[in-house]
Amino acid sequence: MDLDLRKLRYFSAVAEHRHFGRAAQALFIAQPVLSRQIRAFEQELGCALFVRSTRSVELTPAGRQLHEEARRIATVVDTALGRVREAARGEQRLVVAFSPGLHVSEAIRAFTARHPEVAIDVLPMRWWERDTPLRDGRAQVGYLRCPFDEAGLRTVPIGEETKLACLPATHPLAGRESLVLADLDGERMLDARTHHMSSLEVKFELIASGQGVSLVPKSVAASYSRPDLVYLPVTDLPPVPNRLAAPQDEATGLVADFLDLATEVLRQA
Repeated sequence: MDLDLRKLRYFSAVAEHRHFGRAAQALFIAQPVLSRQIRAFEQELGCALFVRSTRSVELTPAGRQLHEEARRIATVVDTALGRVREAARGEQRLVVAFSPGLHVSEAIRAFTARHPEVAIDVLPMRWWERDTPLRDGRAQVGYLRCPFDEAGLRTVPIGEETKLACLPATHPLAGRESLVLADLDGERMLDARTHHMSSLEVKFELIASGQGVSLVPKSVAASYSRPDLVYLPVTDLPPVPNRLAAPQDEATGLVADFLDLATEVLRQA
């Protein structure tokens, strides 16, 4: 089936408002029209997206999955349309994403010196993101921390960095000079696999308040020094590689030039 973006937009409105009437108002259409469009969408997909009652509308498991997918699709479409408009105006723009703690400023300076006509935007990634901005179109190039899915990407190794154990200053292990992984057995680990916190600030606030511990890259630790946190080396923890990356089918022209320049500059740094 062909994806009907209008029906997807209608679905997203109902999913956000959890109410057909309020969604219809937000969309500036009549509620019966919205209801018919959603029923037609469900028939096309072959599954129910909502559990309806007289008082509420709730997402089914399929609906929850589509809601997540719809957000990514909307981002891709909006980004693509923005690039089309820029091309029509004769503008060139490169968006560079980077993982927390990593820095791309030197690479951008080198690229801008060679291509002053190209506008550069930077996209700081959220701490749990891996390669998402390259997949959903928000960025053409990324300076990323492993691990991430390298399928379909051109990747260039840059270097590696150690990870440190981040503990509250009141933790029984906080007075040690170093740790091994076994020392952390039984600790509640705050990581991307188990907790999608909104920011690093939230993560470190939870650690400082005794809600868990975490393993963080040394560059991130350097940016978040505070008296109620302690960072300790973990002697048997392998270092984490960092890589430049770009979608394989976009790694040409300006993107390829940025990768080459950034590789040289960042390896030296």
